[in-house]
Amino acid sequence: MATIKILLRNKPNSDNQYPIVLRITKDRRPKLISLGMNCNIKDWDETNQQFKKSCSNYIQRNRVLLKMKAKALKIIDEFNLNGDDFTLTQFEMKFRGRDLSKVTVLEFWDDKVEVLIKAGRVGNARAYKETKTSFFKFQKNSKIMFKEITPEVLDKYETHLRATGSQDGGIAFRMRELRALFNDAIKKGAAAPETYPFKTYKISRLKGKGIKRALSLEEFNKIKNLDINEYPQLTDAKNYFLFSYYTRGMNFQDMMTLKWDNIDGDRILYTRSKTKGRFSVKILEPVKEILSHYKSQNRLTPYVFPILLRTELTPLQIEYRKKKTISKYNKQLKEMASIKSIDKSISSYTARHSFATHLKFKGTSTDIISQSLGHKDISITTAYLKEFGDDAMDDAMEKLLEEPKLKYA
Repeated sequence: MATIKILLRNKPNSDNQYPIVLRITKDRRPKLISLGMNCNIKDWDETNQQFKKSCSNYIQRNRVLLKMKAKALKIIDEFNLNGDDFTLTQFEMKFRGRDLSKVTVLEFWDDKVEVLIKAGRVGNARAYKETKTSFFKFQKNSKIMFKEITPEVLDKYETHLRATGSQDGGIAFRMRELRALFNDAIKKGAAAPETYPFKTYKISRLKGKGIKRALSLEEFNKIKNLDINEYPQLTDAKNYFLFSYYTRGMNFQDMMTLKWDNIDGDRILYTRSKTKGRFSVKILEPVKEILSHYKSQNRLTPYVFPILLRTELTPLQIEYRKKKTISKYNKQLKEMASIKSIDKSISSYTARHSFATHLKFKGTSTDIISQSLGHKDISITTAYLKEFGDDAMDDAMEKLLEEPKLKYA
């Protein structure tokens, strides 16, 4: 809810008069907008937010103030009528009659982050903010407009990212964030459709070749058989990894917020945070053992895993806790890989990719794997499945020789 008030600034100007401002307050955050009028403090009626009779032309001036206030309230009503959650900057632009096409990329980006934070989508907000920081380390002009982000600029930004150590996957992520921002700007009138640079600059060519996220079955079993009696500090990391693998690749966000109420008999029922898809996952024996381990801890929180250690956390606090814990988790996964002589980069995503790849090795159709992962597009699943190694291809070739024998035996 937003409120409007007309008042004097705290400090007078050089003529010892006080500027009159409109203060809008939304979500406990105020913004002052100058109305281009001044007043002696003795001539101001603070209670009624208007000039006193002692001020010359007070009637005309008060009419102007009433029009200003009515205009502000009308703008708020329009936002509410359209169901738009507006920012203070967006309100100011409308109030001043500023053309949205003249909004800078940085201004629009900051507003986007603010809206996401207020909506509780702090993970998305953080991603947008990190990409903004990255982009403006490359692009020093803070006044750049959307029409100035051309395919040539994107090519140079890609070169900058590569020079600072980014690979195809990381570059594609930054470009997708920028593309989403551009699409939103077009939708809201801050950018013209004809200036859209991603018709020419294709993110799809950034395939991330050479990145193999999945473990082989042999490598997975090495992690599975890690003796936590010898490495007790790795207990949680091993449990998180196996739990994700045996629950159809449940991601870290959903594991973190999983509650005991989600356990229903021999199934886990939950809604995936990323896609809002509903999942019903059978509890396999390894998962049952992990659940028993954490149930025995008798923690007071409703969460299965010891990640969110108290209830009633704000979205920002949850995001901070997630970032801190997943960083530690990924470091410990790398430690496990080192202990087991696994020469691959391993992270929280590896369990999900390994689950999908191992199903494919066992002959499961890509359609079923896609459904298991909760993908809406089978092409996303295909990207999960790493290339089959030489051994698998050799086995397939051998079957060409075996088939006639079986058929005509």
